[in-house]
This record gives sequence, C-alpha cells and structure tokens, in this order.
Amino acid sequence: MKVLVIGSGGREHAIAYKLKQSPKVTELYAIPGNPGIASLGTCVPGSVEDNKFIVDFIQKNQIDLTVIGPEVPLCNGLADDIEKAGYKAFGPQKKAATLEGSKAFSKDFMVRHHIPTAKYVEVTDFEKACKEVDHFDFPLVIKADGLAAGKGVVIVENKEDAISTLKDMMVDGALDGAGSKVVLEEFLTGFECSLLCFTDGKTIVPMVSAKDHKQIFDGNKGPNTGGMGTVSPNPFLPEGMDEVLKKDILDPFMQGLKDDQMDYRGVVFIGLMIENNQAKVLEFNVRFGDPETQSILLRLESDLYEIMDACATYTLDQVEVKWSDDHVACLVLASGGYPGKYDKGIEIKNIDKVSEDIVVFHAGTALKDGKLVTNGGRVLNVCARGANLQEALAKVYETATIITFDGMYYRHDIGLR
Repeated sequence: MKVLVIGSGGREHAIAYKLKQSPKVTELYAIPGNPGIASLGTCVPGSVEDNKFIVDFIQKNQIDLTVIGPEVPLCNGLADDIEKAGYKAFGPQKKAATLEGSKAFSKDFMVRHHIPTAKYVEVTDFEKACKEVDHFDFPLVIKADGLAAGKGVVIVENKEDAISTLKDMMVDGALDGAGSKVVLEEFLTGFECSLLCFTDGKTIVPMVSAKDHKQIFDGNKGPNTGGMGTVSPNPFLPEGMDEVLKKDILDPFMQGLKDDQMDYRGVVFIGLMIENNQAKVLEFNVRFGDPETQSILLRLESDLYEIMDACATYTLDQVEVKWSDDHVACLVLASGGYPGKYDKGIEIKNIDKVSEDIVVFHAGTALKDGKLVTNGGRVLNVCARGANLQEALAKVYETATIITFDGMYYRHDIGLR
C-alpha cells in the first residue's frame, strides 16, 4: 500500500515511524515532511493548505491512504476533497473539523449534547466582552474562536490583564483574525488529561492515556506552548475513570456526531480537566495531539495502517487495538525564546551519538549545506520507553545532555505533578 502523510512536525514523524513498521505499507510519502521523515520515505515539497496540489499528487501516484496530521487542512476540507476524488483519507470532514476550528461551535456542541464543560459566553464585540468579564471570577480563560497555532488560549489573573488580552485579540488582531470572536470561560481546577481516541464515526476506541505539559517553564509557569513534553500512561489518572469517561464524555460525543450528521473518521483528541473523579471537557481537537502522539504511538502494538484504514472504511469494530504496558516519556528540545521570537538555522550537534533505544522525532528541523539545523520553536522530541516512568525519564534526560544546539531549552519536570 502507498501511504501519504500530510504535515511536517514531530507528530507526523511519529505517525510515519509507526506506519513504516506495517508490513502492508510499501511506499511512504509526506507533504512536505521533514529531515526525520525523509529517512523513512519520500518528502515532497508543497503546502498542507493546497488541496488541489495534494489531490493531484494522490491521483498521479495512486495513493491508497492519506493521513492528515495538522488541523488547518482538515478545517479547509482536505478530507472532503480527497474523498470526492475517490480516495481514502484518515481525518474528519470539514463540518466535523469545526469542533476544533471554532471554539464557540465546539462549546455549543458540548452544551447541546450534555457533555460536561466549563461555563462560558461567546462575544464578537470588544466593548461587550469587557462587560462580560465582570460575570466571571478570576483566573479567567480567554479563548480566540479560530485556529491560532496553540496560542489562542490565555489565562488572566485580573480585569486589567483581561481587557489587555481582549484588546490584543479583538481590536489589534494579534492572532490574524482568529480572535475576532472570543469565548470567555470559567477557569477549571484539577489536573489536565489528554484522551485520544480512534473513531470511524460509529465505533470509538480510546488510546492509552497521556499527560502533556503546556507551559514553557518548570512548575507550569509562563506562557502556554504547543506542549513541552508528555508521559504515557498519565500517572495522575485516578482508578476507575475509564467508565466515567465513557458514560459522561464518549457516549454523548458519539451520539452528538450522529445527531448532527458529522462524518468523523480519524482521531478525536479530548482535553480534559479532572477533579474529584469527575471530568469536564476543555477542548476538542480533531487530530493527533502534539507531543502526546509521540509517547502514545510508541506504546501501540497493533498495525497503525490497519487501524487507520479501518477508520477510513467504517470498519473499526473489526480491528483489535493492542498496547504495550511500557511507560514512555517524550521531552521537547526547544529553541531559546520559544514560544516568543527565536532564531532559526542553528546547527544541531550529536544527534548521531544518541543511544539506539532512544527515538528522536524531528519537530522543527531542516537541512542547510548538508547540516541539520533548527527550523522551528519546538525542534526535537526525545522519546524513550521504560518498565516504569522513572526509567523512561532518566533515558530522555540523559539524552538531552548529549544533543546540543545554541539556545536549546527544555523543562526539567516532565512527568512530575
């Protein structure tokens, strides 16, 4: 089978890595891919937002399955266009992708289908938004309605910061229009948990749990990032939560897809806040999380191609999804200055000296004059398995002392409470 992966980050490298292990996959392509993916298959220059180019490539090369990594092409209807051309796609269609594309749409979906979530209000006018702030306690969560590359959620501690954030989003256009509509949301306490599931729209299969660390600095300080590291399983998940999540979240979610006639074949990523053995949904993402995917897929023992093909063909109930009992840690090595301004083009050294039992996924790299250099905020994802969490963490942190590039930064408390 010929498989095409859409995207260029660590998530897509992890997906390609697992797909390459399938005996059914004979040719692997990526648009645009990255230097890490290039060691597994053929990278093709092109934009993930150019639906016509991608569909033409699929037709010309007779691709059997296209796996769409990022949210933007899904929200742009890439899965719809691939299906219209007569080919298979792993990823929800445009209407369902709006669950991530619009925070307001997503919150309305949760309320209508009785999925537990935080109290909220959506606003499109700056002056009204400022008045609505008075109806919430602090801290307060402010979310840009549209896609904002992981930078559209801000937690503010007082009214002055709330007004400033709203002005940045709604008046100054700091998020390229994503904040013209905002959602003001009650701040939930507890601990965050990432729940990823495979689904074909009829059957839903939860993956093993993971814990992400969003903020840039140790101790969960500083601005949010795309994620600075993950561990799987989530060490803080209470016993017996599986049945609670099925009854309160997954069952009404699947019924909501049916009621709203959403064609959802792919991954649903559910961000949860858990307190006192009760869960509330923070957000829906319509694709694999990053860097949750990197730790979760290293525990997958089943054939990823078979699972994805089953999702695309409404036959997920016919596939067994098996997981390893190993613990996996994923540590993000980031550029100095991220998530703010940072330099690119800095040489990455000693990646070839890493132990064989370590998996390094490329997240923001490029080749320049034959050398591997930085090309993003999150540069590399260092992943390791262990019989327990301590063993996995020891391996990734030892590796972080071997790989070097100027300005390299990482958190030292991944997997800790």
